[in-house]
Amino acid sequence: MMKVTYLLLPVLTMTLFACSSQQEEAYIETPEAEQIADLQDDDNDGVVNARDTCPGTPEASQVDNDGCGETIRAEEVRQLKILFAHDSFEVNPIFSDQISTMAEFLETYKSASIEIQGYASKVGSNEYNLDLSKRRANNVQDELLSNGIEPERVRIVGYGEERLENDGDDATSHALNRKVTATVVGLSEQIVEEWTIFTTLEK
Repeated sequence: MMKVTYLLLPVLTMTLFACSSQQEEAYIETPEAEQIADLQDDDNDGVVNARDTCPGTPEASQVDNDGCGETIRAEEVRQLKILFAHDSFEVNPIFSDQISTMAEFLETYKSASIEIQGYASKVGSNEYNLDLSKRRANNVQDELLSNGIEPERVRIVGYGEERLENDGDDATSHALNRKVTATVVGLSEQIVEEWTIFTTLEK
Protein backbone atom coordinates (compact mmCIF):
# COMPACT_ATOMS: atom_id res chain seq x y z
CA MET A 1 0.00 0.00 0.00
CA MET A 2 2.94 2.39 0.69
CA LYS A 3 4.29 1.89 -2.84
CA VAL A 4 1.10 3.18 -4.39
CA THR A 5 1.22 6.33 -2.25
CA TYR A 6 4.79 7.18 -3.28
CA LEU A 7 3.95 6.78 -6.96
CA LEU A 8 0.93 9.10 -6.83
CA LEU A 9 2.68 11.98 -5.07
CA PRO A 10 5.01 12.99 -7.98
CA VAL A 11 2.09 12.94 -10.43
CA LEU A 12 -0.05 15.10 -8.12
CA THR A 13 2.82 17.54 -7.61
CA MET A 14 3.38 18.01 -11.38
CA THR A 15 -0.35 18.56 -11.96
CA LEU A 16 -0.54 21.29 -9.30
CA PHE A 17 2.57 22.99 -10.70
CA ALA A 18 1.17 23.05 -14.21
CA CYS A 19 -2.09 24.59 -12.98
CA SER A 20 -0.30 27.29 -11.01
CA SER A 21 1.89 28.16 -14.05
CA GLN A 22 -1.15 28.64 -16.28
CA GLN A 23 -2.75 30.96 -13.71
CA GLU A 24 0.38 33.15 -13.53
CA GLU A 25 0.55 33.82 -17.34
CA ALA A 26 -0.81 37.27 -18.32
CA TYR A 27 -3.70 37.45 -20.80
CA ILE A 28 -2.65 38.89 -24.17
CA GLU A 29 -5.40 40.56 -26.25
CA THR A 30 -5.64 39.86 -29.97
CA PRO A 31 -3.97 42.78 -31.82
CA GLU A 32 -6.13 44.79 -34.23
CA ALA A 33 -4.84 45.09 -37.81
CA GLU A 34 -4.50 48.62 -39.17
CA GLN A 35 -5.77 48.79 -42.75
CA ILE A 36 -3.62 51.19 -44.75
CA ALA A 37 -4.63 50.42 -48.36
CA ASP A 38 -8.11 51.12 -49.76
CA LEU A 39 -9.50 47.68 -50.46
CA GLN A 40 -12.84 48.92 -51.78
CA ASP A 41 -13.78 48.52 -55.45
CA ASP A 42 -15.90 51.56 -56.29
CA ASP A 43 -16.28 50.83 -60.02
CA ASN A 44 -16.87 47.08 -59.51
CA ASP A 45 -14.26 46.02 -62.06
CA GLY A 46 -12.58 43.47 -59.80
CA VAL A 47 -9.54 45.64 -59.00
CA VAL A 48 -9.35 47.33 -55.57
CA ASN A 49 -9.09 51.12 -55.40
CA ALA A 50 -5.55 50.98 -54.03
CA ARG A 51 -4.37 49.33 -57.26
CA ASP A 52 -6.88 50.78 -59.74
CA THR A 53 -5.18 53.34 -62.00
CA CYS A 54 -8.33 53.78 -64.12
CA PRO A 55 -11.21 54.54 -61.74
CA GLY A 56 -14.66 54.83 -63.21
CA THR A 57 -14.27 52.01 -65.76
CA PRO A 58 -17.61 51.39 -67.54
CA GLU A 59 -19.55 48.41 -66.25
CA ALA A 60 -18.79 45.04 -67.90
CA SER A 61 -15.45 46.28 -69.31
CA GLN A 62 -12.64 43.81 -69.78
CA VAL A 63 -9.84 45.21 -67.61
CA ASP A 64 -6.16 44.49 -67.05
CA ASN A 65 -4.38 44.14 -63.68
CA ASP A 66 -4.40 47.92 -63.26
CA GLY A 67 -8.16 48.20 -63.73
CA CYS A 68 -7.92 49.77 -67.20
CA GLY A 69 -10.24 48.73 -70.00
CA GLU A 70 -9.71 48.66 -73.75
CA THR A 71 -11.68 50.91 -76.09
CA ILE A 72 -12.18 50.42 -79.83
CA ARG A 73 -12.35 53.73 -81.70
CA ALA A 74 -13.94 54.12 -85.11
CA GLU A 75 -14.66 57.00 -87.42
CA GLU A 76 -17.09 57.60 -90.25
CA VAL A 77 -16.93 60.39 -92.83
CA ARG A 78 -19.83 62.08 -94.60
CA GLN A 79 -19.43 64.69 -97.33
CA LEU A 80 -21.71 67.31 -98.81
CA LYS A 81 -21.39 68.78 -102.31
CA ILE A 82 -24.10 70.98 -103.76
CA LEU A 83 -23.87 72.77 -107.09
CA PHE A 84 -25.58 76.04 -108.02
CA ALA A 85 -26.79 77.71 -111.15
CA HIS A 86 -25.01 80.80 -112.49
CA ASP A 87 -25.45 83.83 -110.26
CA SER A 88 -27.80 81.92 -107.95
CA PHE A 89 -27.83 80.92 -104.29
CA GLU A 90 -31.04 78.86 -104.40
CA VAL A 91 -30.60 75.21 -103.41
CA ASN A 92 -31.83 72.91 -106.17
CA PRO A 93 -34.34 70.33 -104.78
CA ILE A 94 -32.30 67.48 -106.27
CA PHE A 95 -29.80 68.04 -103.41
CA SER A 96 -32.43 67.80 -100.64
CA ASP A 97 -31.76 64.10 -100.03
CA GLN A 98 -28.07 64.82 -99.63
CA ILE A 99 -28.80 67.48 -97.02
CA SER A 100 -31.24 65.18 -95.18
CA THR A 101 -28.61 62.42 -95.09
CA MET A 102 -26.10 64.85 -93.59
CA ALA A 103 -28.66 65.89 -90.97
CA GLU A 104 -29.21 62.23 -90.01
CA PHE A 105 -25.45 61.75 -89.77
CA LEU A 106 -25.17 64.73 -87.40
CA GLU A 107 -28.01 63.33 -85.31
CA THR A 108 -26.10 60.06 -84.98
CA TYR A 109 -22.85 61.74 -83.97
CA LYS A 110 -23.99 64.35 -81.46
CA SER A 111 -20.47 65.58 -80.74
CA ALA A 112 -19.76 66.42 -84.40
CA SER A 113 -20.16 69.90 -85.87
CA ILE A 114 -20.17 71.07 -89.47
CA GLU A 115 -18.51 73.89 -91.39
CA ILE A 116 -20.37 74.75 -94.58
CA GLN A 117 -18.04 76.25 -97.18
CA GLY A 118 -19.43 78.32 -100.01
CA TYR A 119 -17.63 78.99 -103.33
CA ALA A 120 -18.17 80.90 -106.55
CA SER A 121 -16.75 80.86 -110.07
CA LYS A 122 -14.44 83.60 -111.23
CA VAL A 123 -17.13 85.23 -113.35
CA GLY A 124 -17.82 88.68 -111.86
CA SER A 125 -15.99 90.78 -109.27
CA ASN A 126 -14.23 89.37 -106.22
CA GLU A 127 -16.49 91.25 -103.81
CA TYR A 128 -19.68 90.07 -105.50
CA ASN A 129 -18.50 86.46 -105.65
CA LEU A 130 -17.48 86.49 -101.97
CA ASP A 131 -20.95 87.64 -100.95
CA LEU A 132 -22.57 85.12 -103.32
CA SER A 133 -20.57 82.25 -101.82
CA LYS A 134 -21.69 83.24 -98.30
CA ARG A 135 -25.32 83.35 -99.41
CA ARG A 136 -25.00 79.85 -100.87
CA ALA A 137 -23.52 78.54 -97.61
CA ASN A 138 -26.21 80.30 -95.60
CA ASN A 139 -29.02 78.70 -97.63
CA VAL A 140 -27.58 75.24 -97.10
CA GLN A 141 -27.34 76.02 -93.39
CA ASP A 142 -31.04 76.92 -93.36
CA GLU A 143 -31.85 73.56 -94.94
CA LEU A 144 -29.88 71.74 -92.24
CA LEU A 145 -31.56 73.70 -89.46
CA SER A 146 -34.97 72.85 -90.92
CA ASN A 147 -33.96 69.19 -90.48
CA GLY A 148 -33.54 69.70 -86.73
CA ILE A 149 -29.81 70.43 -86.40
CA GLU A 150 -28.92 72.90 -83.62
CA PRO A 151 -27.56 76.26 -84.88
CA GLU A 152 -24.55 76.15 -82.55
CA ARG A 153 -23.28 73.06 -84.37
CA VAL A 154 -23.22 74.78 -87.77
CA ARG A 155 -20.69 77.32 -89.04
CA ILE A 156 -20.62 78.93 -92.47
CA VAL A 157 -17.75 80.48 -94.40
CA GLY A 158 -17.56 81.99 -97.88
CA TYR A 159 -14.42 81.74 -100.01
CA GLY A 160 -15.70 83.43 -103.12
CA GLU A 161 -13.36 82.59 -106.01
CA GLU A 162 -10.28 82.11 -103.83
CA ARG A 163 -10.21 78.30 -103.94
CA LEU A 164 -11.29 77.21 -107.38
CA GLU A 165 -11.81 73.50 -107.97
CA ASN A 166 -11.14 74.01 -111.66
CA ASP A 167 -9.12 76.92 -113.00
CA GLY A 168 -10.52 76.66 -116.53
CA ASP A 169 -12.52 79.41 -118.22
CA ASP A 170 -15.18 77.26 -119.87
CA ALA A 171 -18.77 76.62 -118.84
CA THR A 172 -18.03 73.26 -117.21
CA SER A 173 -15.25 74.71 -115.04
CA HIS A 174 -17.48 77.57 -113.92
CA ALA A 175 -20.27 75.11 -113.05
CA LEU A 176 -17.96 72.99 -110.90
CA ASN A 177 -16.78 76.07 -109.01
CA ARG A 178 -20.30 77.23 -108.08
CA LYS A 179 -20.74 74.99 -105.06
CA VAL A 180 -21.10 74.40 -101.33
CA THR A 181 -19.12 71.64 -99.66
CA ALA A 182 -18.75 70.19 -96.18
CA THR A 183 -16.96 67.23 -94.62
CA VAL A 184 -17.96 65.82 -91.24
CA VAL A 185 -16.09 63.14 -89.32
CA GLY A 186 -18.11 61.16 -86.80
CA LEU A 187 -16.13 59.46 -84.03
CA SER A 188 -17.42 56.58 -81.93
CA GLU A 189 -15.99 54.56 -79.05
CA GLN A 190 -16.95 51.10 -77.86
CA ILE A 191 -15.57 49.27 -74.83
CA VAL A 192 -14.26 45.71 -75.05
CA GLU A 193 -16.64 43.80 -72.79
CA GLU A 194 -15.61 41.12 -70.33
CA TRP A 195 -16.38 37.54 -71.36
CA THR A 196 -19.19 35.85 -69.47
CA ILE A 197 -21.03 32.55 -69.87
CA PHE A 198 -23.72 34.49 -71.74
CA THR A 199 -21.29 35.97 -74.29
CA THR A 200 -22.03 34.87 -77.86
CA LEU A 201 -19.48 34.79 -80.66
CA GLU A 202 -20.21 36.27 -84.06
CA LYS A 203 -20.45 33.66 -86.80
